[in-house]
Amino acid sequence: MATAALVCGIIALVISTCGSAANLAWVGSVCGILGIVFGALGQKDPNNKGKAKAGLIMSIIALTWGIIATIVCVACIGGAAAIGGSALSETDLSSISDWFSSILENFN
Repeated sequence: MATAALVCGIIALVISTCGSAANLAWVGSVCGILGIVFGALGQKDPNNKGKAKAGLIMSIIALTWGIIATIVCVACIGGAAAIGGSALSETDLSSISDWFSSILENFN
């Protein structure tokens, strides 16, 4: 169980930190939860207590970072949708549509 906790902790930490840009931090959080469970179970074995503790610590850090990154991503998407919906008027949309259609006409 200690090795599983360590592996889940490493995977969770990598996915939580690197996957934040691709909105995959929630996957790291799931791996972090598994790592916490395996780490808690692995600490019962005195021979592998160090590996279990390392996996537990990394999993807790990854779970915390994954939750924070997911909340920030959702807030950014919501903020962008709110700004984008109110910032563009109907005339702006029609001028963008006219500009895009003129580009397409040039290709024909």
